[in-house]
Amino acid sequence: MRDVDPRRRVPRTDALLADPALAAAAGTLGRDRVKAAIVRAQRRARAGELTPEQVRDAALADLPAPTPRAVLNATGVVLHTNLGRAPLAAAAVDALVAAAGHTDVELDLRTGRRARRGRDALDALAAAVPDAPAVHVVNNGAAALVLAATALAADREIVVSRGELVEIGDGFRLPDLLESTGARLREVGTTNRTALADYAAAVGPRTGFVLKVHPSNFRVTGFTSTVPVADLATLGVPVVADIGSGLLAPDPLLPDEPDAATTLRAGAHLVTASGDKLLGGPQAGLLLGAADLVERLRRHPLARALRVDKLTLAALAATLHASTTPTREALHADPGALRARTERLRDRLGEDGCKAEVVPSAAVVGGGGAPGVELDSWALSLPERYAEPLRTGAPPILGRVLHGRLLLDLRCVPADADPDVRAAILRAGA
Repeated sequence: MRDVDPRRRVPRTDALLADPALAAAAGTLGRDRVKAAIVRAQRRARAGELTPEQVRDAALADLPAPTPRAVLNATGVVLHTNLGRAPLAAAAVDALVAAAGHTDVELDLRTGRRARRGRDALDALAAAVPDAPAVHVVNNGAAALVLAATALAADREIVVSRGELVEIGDGFRLPDLLESTGARLREVGTTNRTALADYAAAVGPRTGFVLKVHPSNFRVTGFTSTVPVADLATLGVPVVADIGSGLLAPDPLLPDEPDAATTLRAGAHLVTASGDKLLGGPQAGLLLGAADLVERLRRHPLARALRVDKLTLAALAATLHASTTPTREALHADPGALRARTERLRDRLGEDGCKAEVVPSAAVVGGGGAPGVELDSWALSLPERYAEPLRTGAPPILGRVLHGRLLLDLRCVPADADPDVRAAILRAGA
């Protein structure tokens, strides 16, 4: 009996759509996209490029990967902007899932009446910073500053040091951002030195507020001077302090990083910050300060356009209630424990014939926070050729290449992911 033409053994479309893996893909990517990938794979099989048995896997391989994809961050950068900055705490992830359906975001279930939107998150933020008489939340740190400038200084002047007119990332510059609100910038001092007298000379009837900006992602050293918030608070006009990183209280690990509580106690009338950096929460802009100023911002028409959604509110509340976050754990990870963990991974790889080294590593905070601060750490060192297959594998693992070696710093990698890292390295080296 003659063999059946292989082209006639190509799996039918309906049979492939019923395959569990392809059916699961259809649930996330849509049936039409999966069907199109199947048809392309069938055509390749009929053209002799694939065997009938390869059609299923070829169709799966042809499907686009879901985005964004989860990545294991082995760069040693705790708040990696390109990787989405702060990973959420487990409690925040659970809160996101719970908030995906109908919620009581603006409803008091006891009375059945409308309630203050996001009250749990706002109450948690107020409790975390008792020095703040009032708080508000918008959709990111830049939005917090834009709302403050629009509500307090439209058609007026913002007095700011030239050395603090920074670029905040992706080509966006603080002067352009502030001037887009209709405010006029009154620059004082020089790039490296600004004195209280410079501010005092610029303050006048047209002053909306004095702005103090933490440079966040760079340092100016040498012949420099800046004016602390406590001195600016003596000028008789509102002081708005953008602390950037979202640190709510002092952290001995980051002595030069301003925090909201200390800044308010020093006399700032309003503090703006990000929620997705050192706070370790979702992307959000935090506003903390005098009750009258916060209320003006909250009631401004622009506040509606900058409003956060229920998912952000849920994740922010859970972050503030949590005893710790992945960001805090990564920042305060014990170098000795990291070394032991990395050595265990090296030894396991050695048992499988993969040679790796354990070397000292200098991790950093990242995310525009704590410039110049290095965290003692340890990394697994592999040949540079491992970088691409690990970066493009499943799961993607991102390290850093230095002097022809790929360094994988486990500081930000969950410990329960070590077996996945080991398996990925073995696949990459095969």
